[in-house]
Order: sequence, then C-alpha cells, then structure tokens
Amino acid sequence: MALQNGGALLAEDANRWSMLGVLCLAVVLSLTTWFSATAIVPELRAAWQLSGAVDVWLTNGVQIGFVAGALAASLVNLPDIVRLNRLMAISALVAAAANASLLLQPGPAGLIAARILTGVALAGVYPPALKLVSTWFVRGRGLALGALIGALTLGSSLPHLFRALAGSLDWQLVVMAATAAALAGSMLFWFFAREGPYAFGKAVFQPRQIGAVFRIRPLMLVNIGYLGHMWELYAMWAWLLAYTRAALEAQQQSSPQLASVLTFLAIAVGAGGCLIGGVLSDRFGRSLTTAGMMMVSGSCAIVIGFAFDGPLWLFGLVILVWGVSVVGDSAQFSAAATELADQRFVGTALSVQLGLGFGLTVLTIWLLPHAAALLGWRWAFLVLAPGPLIGTLAMLSLRRLPAAASMAHGKR
Repeated sequence: MALQNGGALLAEDANRWSMLGVLCLAVVLSLTTWFSATAIVPELRAAWQLSGAVDVWLTNGVQIGFVAGALAASLVNLPDIVRLNRLMAISALVAAAANASLLLQPGPAGLIAARILTGVALAGVYPPALKLVSTWFVRGRGLALGALIGALTLGSSLPHLFRALAGSLDWQLVVMAATAAALAGSMLFWFFAREGPYAFGKAVFQPRQIGAVFRIRPLMLVNIGYLGHMWELYAMWAWLLAYTRAALEAQQQSSPQLASVLTFLAIAVGAGGCLIGGVLSDRFGRSLTTAGMMMVSGSCAIVIGFAFDGPLWLFGLVILVWGVSVVGDSAQFSAAATELADQRFVGTALSVQLGLGFGLTVLTIWLLPHAAALLGWRWAFLVLAPGPLIGTLAMLSLRRLPAAASMAHGKR
C-alpha cells in the first residue's frame, strides 16, 4: 500500500510539473502581444507620423483594456462559467487577431483601439492561468505562481528580441512574429491545458465587499505594497527601450539593435527573478522577500542615472539587476492577499488589488515621458523610486503584525 501511495504521489508530481511547463510556455507565447507595439515605437512613429501622446497610449491602451477586461470577467464570474483552458485559448486568439490588425495600419485611433482590445483579451489569459495553476499546486504554490509570472515577464520581453533580430527589416515582422506566437499559445491552451485535482473555490467579485478589503489592516498593507511595486514595474518596462537608446547615444554607441537586445535581456531576466522570489518567499516569508526585492529595485531606479553615460558594462549590469528585482516579488502580493483575506471574499480582494495596481500603471506610464522632458532621460526614472520605498515600508509594517503568521505557512 505504501508503495502504491508513493507511486501515486510521484505520478501527481510529474503531472503537475509538466502542466506547469505547458502553462508557462503558453503564457510566454500569448503575452508577446502585450509590448509588441511598444517595441517598435520608433518605427511606427516614422511610418505613421505619430505624436508623442499617441506613443504613450500604445502601452497605456493595453493597461486600460486589461483592467476593464479583468473587472468585467470578475463581475460576471467568467472563469467559473467557461472552462479555464477554453477561456484562455479564445482570449489568446482574440489577442492575436487584435495584434495582427496593426498590419492594416488603421491610423492612430484604430491603433489605440487595437491595443485596448489586446489588453481586454489578455485579461482572459493571465488571471485564469494563475487560477488554473493553483488547481495543480498546494505544496510549492509560491514557486509555481512565481514561474507563471516569470512566463509573463519573458513573454513581455520577446518583442524586443524580435525587433533586434529583425534588424533593419520592416516593423511588420515584429508584429507577425508576436501574432504567430499568440496563435501557438492559443492552441497549447486548447489542446493541452487542463485543470488539476485541487479544485479552486469560486472567487466571486462582490462589489458590496470592497469596503471590507480596505478595513482589514494586514490586507491593506499588502495592497499598499503591491501599489508601490506596480508604480515602478510597468513604467520601467514600457520606457526602458527609450531610456536605453538615449543612454547609448550619450555613450556614443548609438545602435537601435543593441538597445533592443539590452531591453530584452533586462526584462527577460525577470523570469529568473520570479523563480528566485518564489523560492525565497516559501523559505523566508512573503513580507521579507517583497521588501528586499523592492529595496533593490528602488535603489536601481536611482543608481541607473549615475550609470547613464557609461561605461556600458556598468549600465548593463544595473539594468539587469533591476530587471531581476523589479518583478521578482510580483506573484507574492497575490499569494499574500489570498492568505490574509477573509475566504468569503478572496475574489473581491484579488480583483481590487489587480484593478488598483494596473490602473496605477496608466498614471506612471503617462508620467515618465513628462519627467524625461523636465529632467532629461538620465534622471527620469527617479520618479519611480518613491513607489518601492513606500511598498517596502508597508511590507515591513505587515511583518510585525500577528496576522503575518498566516502567510507562507507561518513564514513572514
């Protein structure tokens, strides 16, 4: 009997890790559409004569669409109505179609509408993927969620790699590559993804319970930490290419391809950061891990200005360290919310956290080019430093509360 039970556990472990691999690959492929337009902003600006304001909304359109899509899906409880793998497959297909519409050169208004639709579609990929992976993992959930956020990170970086490989060829190749990747991700979700043995209870969004999210102090501190994290994350990702191009010009090494390669590497290494964050969180606690990551990333937002004019190796080292730390703690805020919230409104707590966090990114993505106009690109990222500082203070405050013992099996 013991041998049979041991064999069953080994089979279960093999199944869950293989499913995690499938989900991560499908998320990587689908999320290439998030920054597909951001990676080719200079080319689109030249080809379509875009103004600076439209440039901002190439990324902000996705953020707004994502928030709207996630909240709408929560209101109707879509992940509990449609099978998760089908919901993600159809959403990835819609994201691919919206991304492909860029090839039609729809003009500024059509371009922004396509980016908003892309965001709405990706809201049907990322949050349901987090839920699906939770049906496979009870033990090691922090690491599994970290791996999935790492997949999101890697997928977000790929358009910059496509841009670097395309070289002097047309920007359409970047759009086509991202579209093809999303189509492949859709097929993986449809044919290979399935729910695991640990049914995840309904996470219903209850608007009447929003006030309760703000009245529970430990949960409020987690959300403040998450907002500090999000203040920095997407603005850094969205404007790193422009910043790197300006830095290379200051170093007299101007090269669009090198800028795209460095941007790709800086975002892609965040996938490893997410795995590190998952391991550290399960071992040392969520509060300590998130605070440590934000201390490092906030420091990088300051230090990068001093490395702006070189040497190149120092500039590259800073953005790589920043890339690891800026996203390495991301999954742990969601995990902490599920552990601290009243189980009757976990869905509401997660929806509020997601909506506030991604809503805030719209502001910071808009703010950063204005900071660059005022301070110059060299010091523009200074405006991101207050976010992780406030987030760090919030998570260290949480660590001192008795309720923190309910996170990560008693590890604060």
